[in-house]
Amino acid sequence: MPQLPLQSNERLSLRIASEEKSLLIRAATLQHTHLTEFVTRTVVAAARKVIEQNERLELTERDSLLVMKMLEDPPTPNKKLMAAAFALPKRS
Repeated sequence: MPQLPLQSNERLSLRIASEEKSLLIRAATLQHTHLTEFVTRTVVAAARKVIEQNERLELTERDSLLVMKMLEDPPTPNKKLMAAAFALPKRS
């Protein structure tokens, strides 16, 4: 398999059990790729999924309707909210 030149060559060192390393090598071999490429591709995909799951908020239909209603017809601010708003520093 031809090697593509890398734009940068960052290194990441980690320690894993020999059984886990053997498992990764076996999986990389089955996909006809190098261990580094296999691990990078797999871990980057997993990292993206974790980030997406933690940065996105999915609402139920009921909650979505409630948010839309509150945006369209916001409740009147109470004393505590008004006090907090007046305590904010003034912008110039």
